[in-house]
Amino acid sequence: MINVRQTGPNSFAVTVGDGEGQTHHEVTLSDADHARLGGAHSKQVCVAAAFAFLLDHEPKESILSRFDLTVIGRYFPGFQRELPHYLARS
Repeated sequence: MINVRQTGPNSFAVTVGDGEGQTHHEVTLSDADHARLGGAHSKQVCVAAAFAFLLDHEPKESILSRFDLTVIGRYFPGFQRELPHYLARS
């Protein structure tokens, strides 16, 4: 389960849960990065899709507790290329 709650114009509180517990994350996404990454979708949908991507690549406990969404590409170079597939699922 991925729960995204907007806490400010560019900030989000994300809770990721499964049968083994929950993790909590604070994420930022600027207007410019939102337009570049998935502007046809709401920011909340983009953040949820990014977390779906992350969960396919690492356990929830390995996800940083606080980060800007664009940092994902530093750890996973295919992020920008693959994100549209995750957005299409939403």
